Amino acid sequence: MARSAATDRHRIARVSLEEPARIRLSPQVENERRTALYDLVADNRFAVIGGPDGPYHVRLAVEGERLSLDVAAEDGTPVTRLKLPLRAFRGLIKDYFIVCDSYFKAIKEATPSRIEAIDMGRRGLHNEGAELLRTRLAGEVEMDTDTARRLFTLICVLHIRR
Repeated sequence: MARSAATDRHRIARVSLEEPARIRLSPQVENERRTALYDLVADNRFAVIGGPDGPYHVRLAVEGERLSLDVAAEDGTPVTRLKLPLRAFRGLIKDYFIVCDSYFKAIKEATPSRIEAIDMGRRGLHNEGAELLRTRLAGEVEMDTDTARRLFTLICVLHIRR
């Protein structure tokens, strides 16, 4: 399906993660990372408020105690740099990792109803992280829930590297 010009102006065309000292990720986390990157570029709604139209290239990085989102035009021209304190996300990310670990263990040995219950908790935390991201970026960036969910997944992956 071809994108319309309006859709193309409000999207991320490319995303990259600043990944210092590559840490070996578990197969499950690496799969989540790859899936989030693929799904984010394939389908997203993202627009810089008061800035130029996209499509955009977004670079995510952890710099000290802050999350940095560098947004550039597709040709590399900087559009904006957004910084968020990681402190706001830490507890949620920690809880998300705990529930994800339980989920991956449950897949191997738990009953379907137990797996479903854990997955509901995991999705709830994921939604909470996405909403926190949208709230923290309100006034700077407009994005839909699915885009925020995928970005939250990538923030979690970056957090592993700290």
